[in-house]
Amino acid sequence: MPSTTTSKVTRWDQHGGEHTVQVRKSGTRRQLTCDTCGWHIVAQFLPWLKAGEHLAEAHLATVDPTA
Repeated sequence: MPSTTTSKVTRWDQHGGEHTVQVRKSGTRRQLTCDTCGWHIVAQFLPWLKAGEHLAEAHLATVDPTA
């Protein structure tokens, strides 16, 4: 069984609300799950980009804490 690792993509909206998408990696598959709304998909390529797009489109969360 492949090992599982977890990372996250966090952005803030214009009101200061924090939104996070968890990225769980197992082999070549990555399961993305939004902590705010429960949205989830399986992505093989560019999971962090897809997570950022979801946060921007669904929650208008575009402020990157690492920038």
